[in-house]
Amino acid sequence: PDLSPDVGGPADPIAPTIIIPPKNTSVVAGTSEVTMECVANARPLIKLYIIWKKDGVPLSAGISDYNRRLTIPSPTGSDAGYYECEAVLRSSSVPSVVRGAYLSTHREPPHTPFTDSQAQPLPDHPSEVGRREPGGGLTVGPCPPPGVPPPSITWYKDAAVVEVERLNRFRQRGDGGLQISGLVPDDTGMFQCFARNAAGEVQTSTYLAVTSIAPNITRGPLDSTVIDGMSVVLACETSGAPRPAITWQKGERILASGSVQLPRFTLLESGSLLISPTHISDAGTYTCLATNSRGVDEASADLVVWARTRITKPPQDQSVIKGTQASMVCGVTHDPRVTVRYVWEKDGTALGMESNPRIRLDKNGSLHISQTWSGDIGTYTCRVLSAGGNDSRSAHLRVRQLPHAPEHPVATLSTTERRAINLTWAKPFDGNSPLLRYLLEMSENNAPWTVLLASVDPEATSVMVKGLVPARSYQFRLCAVNDVGKGQFSKDTERVSLPEEPPTAPPQNVIASGRTNQSIMIQWQPPPESHQNGLLKGYIIRYCLAGLPVGYQFKNITDADVNNLLLEDLIIWTNYEIEVAAYNSAGLGVYSSKVTEWTLQGVPTVPPGNVHAEATNSTTIRFTWNAPSPQFINGINQGYKLIAWEPEQEEEVTMVTARPNFQDSIHVGFVSGLKKFTEYFTSVLCFTTPGDGPRSTPQLVRTHEDVPGPVGHLSFSEILDTSLKVSWQEPGEKNGILTGYRISWEEYNRTNTRVTHYLPNVTLEYRVTGLTALTTYTIEVAAMTAKGQGQVSASTISSGVPPELPGAPTNLGISNIGPRSVTLQFRPGYDGKTSISRWLVEAQVGVVGEGEEWLLVHQLTNEPDARSMEVPELNPFTYYSFRMRQVNIVGTSPPSQPSRKIQTLQAPPDMAPANVTLRTASETSLWLRWMPLPEMEYNGNPESVGYKIKYSRADGHGKTLSHVVQDRVEREYTIEDLEEWTEYRVQVQAFNAIGSGPWSQTVMGRTRESVPSSGPTNVSALATTSSSMLVRWNEIPEADRNGLVLGYKVSPGGKVTCFPSQGARQRVGARLRLLGWTPRRSQHLAPSPPIPGPPMGILFPEVRTTSVRLIWQPPAAPNGIILGKPLLPSPVARQYTATGLKPESVYLFRITAQTRKGWGEAAEALVVTTEKRDRPQPPSKPVVQQEDVKARSVLLSWEPGSDGLSPVRYYTVQTRELPGGRWALHSASVSHNASAFVVDRLKPFTSYKFRVKATNDIGDSEFSEESEPLTTLQAGHLGVPAPPHHPPLLPSLQPPAEDKINGILLGFRIRYRELLYEGLRGFTLRGINNPGAKWAELTYLNKHRRYEIRMSVYNAVGEGPSSPPQEVFVGEAVPTAAPRNVAVHGATATQLDVTWEPPPLENQNGDIQGYKIYFWEAQRRNVTERVKTLFLAENSVKLKNLTGYTAYMVSVAAFNAAGDGPRSTPTRGQTQQAAPSAPSSVRFSELTTTSVNVSWEAPQFPNGVLEGYRLVYEPCTPVDGVSKIVTVDVKGSSPLWLKVKDLAEGMTYRFRIRAKTFTYGPEIEANVTTGPGEGRGAPGGRGVPIIVRYSSAIAIHWSSGDPGKGPITRYVIEARPSDEGLWDILIKDIPKEVTSYTFSMDILKPGVSYDFRVIAVNDYGFGTPSSPSQSVPAQKANPFYEEWWFLVVIALVGLIFILLLVFVLIIRGQSKKYAKKTDSGELAPSPADWTGCSWVHLPLGKVGAGGSLLGMHLPPLSLLTSAPSRSPPRPSPGSLHYSDEDVTKYNDLIPAESSSLTEKPSEISDSQGSDSEYEADPTHQKAHSFVNHYISDPTYYNSWRRRTPTPQNPPNPPSQQSTLYRPPSSLTPGSRAPIAGFSSFV
Repeated sequence: PDLSPDVGGPADPIAPTIIIPPKNTSVVAGTSEVTMECVANARPLIKLYIIWKKDGVPLSAGISDYNRRLTIPSPTGSDAGYYECEAVLRSSSVPSVVRGAYLSTHREPPHTPFTDSQAQPLPDHPSEVGRREPGGGLTVGPCPPPGVPPPSITWYKDAAVVEVERLNRFRQRGDGGLQISGLVPDDTGMFQCFARNAAGEVQTSTYLAVTSIAPNITRGPLDSTVIDGMSVVLACETSGAPRPAITWQKGERILASGSVQLPRFTLLESGSLLISPTHISDAGTYTCLATNSRGVDEASADLVVWARTRITKPPQDQSVIKGTQASMVCGVTHDPRVTVRYVWEKDGTALGMESNPRIRLDKNGSLHISQTWSGDIGTYTCRVLSAGGNDSRSAHLRVRQLPHAPEHPVATLSTTERRAINLTWAKPFDGNSPLLRYLLEMSENNAPWTVLLASVDPEATSVMVKGLVPARSYQFRLCAVNDVGKGQFSKDTERVSLPEEPPTAPPQNVIASGRTNQSIMIQWQPPPESHQNGLLKGYIIRYCLAGLPVGYQFKNITDADVNNLLLEDLIIWTNYEIEVAAYNSAGLGVYSSKVTEWTLQGVPTVPPGNVHAEATNSTTIRFTWNAPSPQFINGINQGYKLIAWEPEQEEEVTMVTARPNFQDSIHVGFVSGLKKFTEYFTSVLCFTTPGDGPRSTPQLVRTHEDVPGPVGHLSFSEILDTSLKVSWQEPGEKNGILTGYRISWEEYNRTNTRVTHYLPNVTLEYRVTGLTALTTYTIEVAAMTAKGQGQVSASTISSGVPPELPGAPTNLGISNIGPRSVTLQFRPGYDGKTSISRWLVEAQVGVVGEGEEWLLVHQLTNEPDARSMEVPELNPFTYYSFRMRQVNIVGTSPPSQPSRKIQTLQAPPDMAPANVTLRTASETSLWLRWMPLPEMEYNGNPESVGYKIKYSRADGHGKTLSHVVQDRVEREYTIEDLEEWTEYRVQVQAFNAIGSGPWSQTVMGRTRESVPSSGPTNVSALATTSSSMLVRWNEIPEADRNGLVLGYKVSPGGKVTCFPSQGARQRVGARLRLLGWTPRRSQHLAPSPPIPGPPMGILFPEVRTTSVRLIWQPPAAPNGIILGKPLLPSPVARQYTATGLKPESVYLFRITAQTRKGWGEAAEALVVTTEKRDRPQPPSKPVVQQEDVKARSVLLSWEPGSDGLSPVRYYTVQTRELPGGRWALHSASVSHNASAFVVDRLKPFTSYKFRVKATNDIGDSEFSEESEPLTTLQAGHLGVPAPPHHPPLLPSLQPPAEDKINGILLGFRIRYRELLYEGLRGFTLRGINNPGAKWAELTYLNKHRRYEIRMSVYNAVGEGPSSPPQEVFVGEAVPTAAPRNVAVHGATATQLDVTWEPPPLENQNGDIQGYKIYFWEAQRRNVTERVKTLFLAENSVKLKNLTGYTAYMVSVAAFNAAGDGPRSTPTRGQTQQAAPSAPSSVRFSELTTTSVNVSWEAPQFPNGVLEGYRLVYEPCTPVDGVSKIVTVDVKGSSPLWLKVKDLAEGMTYRFRIRAKTFTYGPEIEANVTTGPGEGRGAPGGRGVPIIVRYSSAIAIHWSSGDPGKGPITRYVIEARPSDEGLWDILIKDIPKEVTSYTFSMDILKPGVSYDFRVIAVNDYGFGTPSSPSQSVPAQKANPFYEEWWFLVVIALVGLIFILLLVFVLIIRGQSKKYAKKTDSGELAPSPADWTGCSWVHLPLGKVGAGGSLLGMHLPPLSLLTSAPSRSPPRPSPGSLHYSDEDVTKYNDLIPAESSSLTEKPSEISDSQGSDSEYEADPTHQKAHSFVNHYISDPTYYNSWRRRTPTPQNPPNPPSQQSTLYRPPSSLTPGSRAPIAGFSSFV
């Protein structure tokens, strides 16, 4: 083709590209020519050049057209090859481009016919050459020779291609021939061979004939699967010659053949078997037999028949509520071997469940649509697709919803009726469900909406509202209701008002009560709101004297909110009639019924008359008087008070109350118990209930004279050998005019020596003379009056021997131990040289111990020679320990040693249970309560204490029954199985193992009324007219009335009529039933006896293969006393073990309960005797059908899971309120065999979910899956209020549940009445208009009476039903005040004594049965609060087992039979000190090789004031064979650390520390190992320090060493005196960077040589100390005044002055030689001479091998103090060696209280000191020049220390500082801790 050349400029050449490349070409050999083309492009085009190559060799021939074409003439096989076209741009560096193609030459295959040797062509008839025997093989070919390229070979038979690859019997050989194996007759035919290649094709053919062959099944039957009812063909195609005969068999049965043909089985022409239709029974193995003359062939196959897939439970048309769930089932039956697929369609369109989460398809094909709405309405089709067939069914879904609101409501006043309003509206849309009714609501005076009409005809569009209240405005609204629920309300109508009218009802609950003797309080409640007919303006009260013809008086109350009035200025004790009426703007309303009330009684206004009083004896006065006139009593005469009082003591009167005597005119009374021979004023008064009248005129009366009492204070003095002086005082009880005294004396036990003298009444002492020396005399003194000699006071005395205080008795022995007494034997103690007048016995009762209290339990008088005594009035079964004292004329002896601990014997209880009360419990039971015996009254083993109850009918009928209560602390018992409405008398007694105590007082009680147990008898009916009849009957027998019969009901024709028992009203009827009723309820003639319900909660806790144990609970409704069960003899034991069972078997157990009414219902339970039990599997997901959904209940169903081989006992159902509620238990007692349960108590129109779990004997299953959410329907009704609660005077108001109010709660109504045995009163109504009220007070009730209370609530529509009646007993109220004057006293470290006074009597509200004492630690109330209950009306208690030295708060509350009263205000008290707890912790610091700083924390519980600590330390292993134990007492509560410096290197020490209050507490232990710490990471040693001494300073240099495992943080320099003192830290904190340190010598002790060493410190501790330095003296250069010559001069001058002073003193001392004689004999000065100095440094020398030193802080020792002007004397022992040597070689001491030093070589202890110190700075005092060295001997030290008299007024006592700090060095002279109590010896 022509191409336009590229004429681009030469500046921009373009590389060659081949536009048309050569193409692969094939030609047949012998063709004229072949041309290949190659078109290229480049820039510049003139330089483009094309080169042709063949197989890489350039070509030059046949190229033309600018080398674009290559022509090859007459191509042959040699011309075939690869030809390339290369485009080159000459004279350019642009690369060339090459493209190529192949040239192929073909040669046509030659035409070669089959030869005879290969295949012989046959004529028109078959030739013999082509015949082959059946079953043989044949090869046809070969096909023509190969061409170029090799041809492809194709064989045809009868013009059909032979597919060699698919036919196993045909195979094509390599030469193209066709090989046929296993010839069959069908192989006869014409065979053709075609050979083809690119050059052409040739073909040849031959004919093959097969003459005969054995049968051969060419296509046998195959295993087939068919659907039931479908057809199936089992193939059986055969070959053979002649044609085989076909027979089909199934097993031995021939189904089809040439001669046999069964129904449904057809033999087809091809030999196949047709089965039509198939049945399930056709499944099996089928065999095809082919036979001919040459043989037989057979083939078999299995036929499987599937059951057809069918929808057996099609979806049903549904109508659901909008928003709820719709479920359409699609139940399918199909062959289990078939997989089923469900497809749902809506209105012919498949549902997209993936895109719509509301639609869910479960595995069984059911369709669930949640939250349905109107878009879900339509026809739903379920299609089932499976290999077992397809099926489909359809159903229609209708979604209902709430109706729309009624339209255009209009309200107008009625023109035809009063108090009526017409209401009209338009009908709304019904929500796809017919309207059921309209709901009409009304708002009255803007009040909340209330239901007015709940069911208005759905077809109506208007209604007239009647019965409205005048003067009120009304507004209305409606809503339509269909079966879905209540629709929206309509718009509110316009408000319509009714005109006002006068009130049509009187005020309610008018109550009058006398307040004073001239006033009455009148109270009322407003008329019912519905009858006020307008706004109330006020009330009119009218009243008058009852029964008198007088006019009314009126009171006008103009405030409608006032509902009480106090009528005043009335007549005392007068009856009034009172009425109340309300009024409004329209007029006055109706007056209430009359109420009558008396004014209260007044006090009498005149005293009794003719009062006369006279003494009848020495202690009694007789009164006589006349009663005052009744008109002046002003009330009911309650009696008289006889009063007597001493002059000037009017507050202390003796009063006796006398009952009024209405028969006699003269009253007589006596006042006894008065003092003898005493003047009294006497008076009489009359009193009424309000108070006392005036007293009569006082009369002065003196009681008669009597013999006097004993003289007082008999004593002896001036006792000589032959005389003594006797003194006494006047008798305390003179009882008359003393006429004199009688004194007598006699020798002891010698009456014949008696001497008597009578003395005048003024004599109070007498000298007895003429006695015999050293003789014991008995001296008696008695006073006398005119009535005779008084009581004698006597005592024994030995002449010449003054009496003394007696000694304690000894040798106490105990015998004759009984329940209430023991006999004490004893040896009298020293009698004090006079006779013993009284023996005292003290005892510890109950708890015996060292700290327990001793009580005086017995005393024996006037038995001086007693050697034993009986101690009576002991408590049985109580522990005692005794001790004795003896008393003489001087006083009481000390106590004896305590006796051994004994326990008295047991005895029956002494007292009966107190506060026994009996209350009605039910129709057949009484509730008995009592106060248990106090523990001290058990009189025996507490385990044996119980109570016996005896009860019988009060009328004497029947037997006396009893019951035993074994629990000693039980307080109540319900007496069951009694007769209805019967009075019983009951008593209680306590018993123990010994016997029974006394019976309590008899209490009476009556069972509650019940329905009559039988009907009237002898009922007869007589027709009197055509429309009436006369009915007669007899009364119900008294034994069957069970209460007060109120009347009878006649029931003709099923109608019931009430009428009183006095008359009858007849009604029409042919059938009569007669029954009676009581206040409880009516009862038919033949009530079925109540039998017990089934036992509850049967479980099998133990199951074995041959035995089981079952347990159960009593019936929920026992309906009486359970007497026994079939399996058991006792109703108490609720378990049973069954043995002898068979393994792996199922048993059924049945349990029933029995009362006196008979056997009850049975409860059954299964059990399997196996040990392979497990918890049950959870039930299936619970399901609720839509038709089972109600307003407050749903029907829940589930499928049980596996029971784990232990039968399920019950199911538990839980509910959850959506959306945010929690799972809540609904029922845990669903029957084990239930698979459905009605879940009730649900809220209307509320969404819920449910779940279920099963429980067997092993445990609970998991909860099931949660159910689908569902919504309950709408509904509601008015509920019953909760019953009122106790206390009876304050019933609590509990409104019903919110969903049962059905409107706005307006208030409560309480009806109450007194329950009388002989009659029945009407109810009193009390209204509570406050809906939020929680309680109401019922006043003016009768005390100790039974009341019945019922409650109801009301709303705007009306009043709801009453609650069940509650019976209360007025008078049972808890105490309303707390105990008073609570006092708490700490008795011991673990005991508090608490006392109080009872609550005021008016607040006790009954008998106080005991007290509850609440106590707690003041700072830890929530953790420590406890309560102790005291079941006695005692006023004290001991709280024991408390924590020591701890503040407690105590509060007391009283309780009675009604309950607990309020607590008292908490009172604070504190226990005494106790031993402290162990210190909190121990820590160690500054640990070196020989010292450690020990610190600790104070005890967590000090339990007192800490006085100090005791620290003990010792090595864990002996040091040099010696175990040294060191004890240090630290005085005071601080400091809390101690420096210990006498430790050994590398040793482990155990430290024990304990704190002390008044005694030591437990100790805390800790171990520590001394250094060096080099092995633990501390630094190594520093080498020997170099010391440089200056005039006043010392410099230390050291070298660096091993820093250890951490960097060095500081250095420490230690020092010690060179004479083997102890190392101590001198310089504490030296910076880590320095290696030298200089310090002043001022911190060292002058004149002492020191060694120094250096210790490096890092974070791991103190390192190894360096080697000690050379000794360096701490001595400065002395100034001149310290030179020896200066000191000599000073000494000489001083000596001269001393000699002069001594001379003067000697001259003056001669004159006072004898004045100081007393002082010269004293070895030691008096304590007053030792007050000058109080501190000294005491060094303790090295003692023993340890060489340790202990510093001590000693208490002041006044023995060693001296006056400032005198030197202290030295101790006198001659063996003591004095030394003035300075103590520079010892370390400073520490302040400590005491120190015990012991060391032991291995196991033997010896003394060893410890040099330990506080790091404290007590008062700095100048160190003295020397110290007595003898103090280093502990023997001498202790002898000094023990003498510690207290100094007398020491001047300038030493001040002690408590501030602690660590000085730079403890070696500083001024830093020593001084020892208090010593002076320096200069």
